[in-house]
Amino acid sequence: MTDWPRLQAFDRDHIWHPYAKMPNPQPPLAVTSTQGSRITLANGRELIDGMSSWWAAIHGYNHPDIVRAMHAQIDTMPHIMFGGLTHEPAIQLAQQLVKLSPEGLEKVFFVDSGSVAMEVAIKMALQYQISRGKPSKSRLLSIKGGYHGDTFATMALCDPDNGMHTTFGPLLPRHFFAPRPNPGMDNTDNSDIEALETMLAKHHDQIAAITLEPIIQGAGGMRPYRPAYLKQVRALCDRFDVLLIADEIATGFGRTGELFGCDWAGITPDIMALGKTLTGGHITLAATLATEAVSDTISQGEPGLLMHGPTYMANPLACAAASANIDTLLASPWRDNIARIQRHFETHLRPLNEQDSVKDVRILGAIAAVELTRADLGPRIQDLAVEQGVWLRPFGALIYTMPAYNIGHSDLTRLTDGMKTAIDQALQESATP
Repeated sequence: MTDWPRLQAFDRDHIWHPYAKMPNPQPPLAVTSTQGSRITLANGRELIDGMSSWWAAIHGYNHPDIVRAMHAQIDTMPHIMFGGLTHEPAIQLAQQLVKLSPEGLEKVFFVDSGSVAMEVAIKMALQYQISRGKPSKSRLLSIKGGYHGDTFATMALCDPDNGMHTTFGPLLPRHFFAPRPNPGMDNTDNSDIEALETMLAKHHDQIAAITLEPIIQGAGGMRPYRPAYLKQVRALCDRFDVLLIADEIATGFGRTGELFGCDWAGITPDIMALGKTLTGGHITLAATLATEAVSDTISQGEPGLLMHGPTYMANPLACAAASANIDTLLASPWRDNIARIQRHFETHLRPLNEQDSVKDVRILGAIAAVELTRADLGPRIQDLAVEQGVWLRPFGALIYTMPAYNIGHSDLTRLTDGMKTAIDQALQESATP
C-alpha cells in the first residue's frame, strides 16, 4: 500500500512545483488516477476537472483511441532522433497539420513544448529578416496583456506590467508593446488598431514580427476580442513588411468554437505556434508552422539552416498520440460540444456579473473566466472548490475554467455549481470582519 504521507512529505521538501515556493505553503493534492473529466485523489476523493490539465486534455483523460495509438507506437519505436532520420508518425502528423491549418502554412517544425514552439517562431522571424538582408529588423511588437511562455525569449513578449518583467526585466530583450485589443467580439472601436498602426509607422524598420494570441488573450486575462482586429493586423503586417506570428497554443483545435483562432477572421499568419491540445493532453508535443516564403528565405540565406534542433524533436510516441488526437477531434461533434458548453456558461456563470465583487465575466466557446475585484482570494477559492468536488487553478483575480469538450451535462453542472459556491463563500468570508 502506498505510503502517501511519506511521499507527500518528500514532495514538499524536494520537488519544486510550477509557480510555487519551497517548501510549498499550499501542498499539491496527490492524484492516483484519471478518467474522462474525473481526477481521483489518493484519499479516494473524486474531482471534476475544470482545467483539462492546463487546457490540454480536450477529450478528457485516457481517451481509448489515443491510448491505443500510443500503445501500438511504444511497442514499435518510442523514440528516434530526428536529425538525418524520419518516420511515419511525424510525416502523418505533418500532413494533418498542413491540411487543417490556415491555407499557406506548409512547413512544420516539431518541438516538445509550447514555450519552445514560440521560441522557434521568434527565431524563424529574426532569421528570416537576417536572411533577406535586414538585420536591423531585430525587435518584436507584442500586445499588452499577452502571454507567450516562460522561457527568456517568450517572457520578453509577455505583458510588460503583469508578466515576469518585474523580476527579469533588466535581463530581457527590449521589444515594443501595443495596447491590448479593445474587449468584446462585437466591439467596433478601432482605437487599438490606430495605436498599433502608429507604432508600426514609426518603428517598422526595427520590427521583425508582431506576436499575438488570436481572438482571445489567454493567461493574460481570458479576454476575447473582435475578429476584425485580426484582419486589420494582418493588413498592417503586409503594409509595413512585418511578419505575423500567431500563438495558437491555447486557442488551437477548437477551444474557441473555431478550429483555430485565426479562422474567426479567415487569415493566415506567417508563422503559427501550436501546443497544449496537440496530443489531447496525453504527452508533451508542440509544433511551429510557417509559410513557404519564410522557409525559402531562411534556407536561401546564411547560414541557410534553421538553427534549432531539440533532442526529442518529432518524438514518434508523441506524434502518434497527436495524430490520434486530431482524428478523434474531427470524428467528434466538437462544434456542438463547444456550443453546448458556451450556452451552459452563459446560463450558469454569466449571472455572477451582477455581484459587486465581480469585475467581469468573460465567455467564449469552452472558456469561462470570472474576474474579481481583488486578487488575493485565489488560493482560498481553490480549496473551497475542492471541498465542492471541483478542481480549479485560479491565478490572481481570475477564476476560470476550460473543461474537456466532451464533459457530460451532470459533470458540467457540478463544475459550474462548485465554482459559484466557492466564489460566493470566499467573497462572504472576505467581507466578514
